[in-house]
Amino acid sequence: MKIALGTDHAGYEYKERIKRYLTEQGHEVEDFGTHSAESCDYPDFIYPAAHAVAQGACDRAIVLGGSGNGETIVANKVRGVRCAVCWNEDLARLSRAHNDANAMSIGARTVSLEMALKMVEIWLETPFDGGRHAERVHKIAELESR
Repeated sequence: MKIALGTDHAGYEYKERIKRYLTEQGHEVEDFGTHSAESCDYPDFIYPAAHAVAQGACDRAIVLGGSGNGETIVANKVRGVRCAVCWNEDLARLSRAHNDANAMSIGARTVSLEMALKMVEIWLETPFDGGRHAERVHKIAELESR
C-alpha cells in the first residue's frame, strides 16, 4: 500500500517514526513534510497529502499535528477524502470498518507514540465492513457533489 504522510512541526517526530514503521511493514511512503520540527503551518503539508489520495497517487494518508483536529479539517476539504481523527484503538478500527476512512489524523500531543503506532497498525489492517455502512459512505460522496 502507498501511504501519504503530512504533518506540521508538532507531529514531525511521530511522522518520522511512523514512516519508519510503514517502511518496515513493506508499505511505500510519500512524505509531504514537514521535514523538521521548525514551526510551520499544517495546511501546507496536509492538503498535498490528502490530494494525493483523492487523485489516486496514494492509497491512504496519515496526517499529524498537535491535536489532529485542524489536520482533519484540512484533509476533509479535499473531495473524496474521508479523514477521521483518532485517539484510541476503537476509533482507528471504526473509522475504517464503518466509514471507509482513507485518511487518519493523529494528535501527537494527545496520544503516546506507542498508541499512535498501534492505531496505524489497526487502521491499515481493518477492512471496510460495507453493508449498511456502504450506503452512508455513498451519501457522504453525494454531499461532496452539491
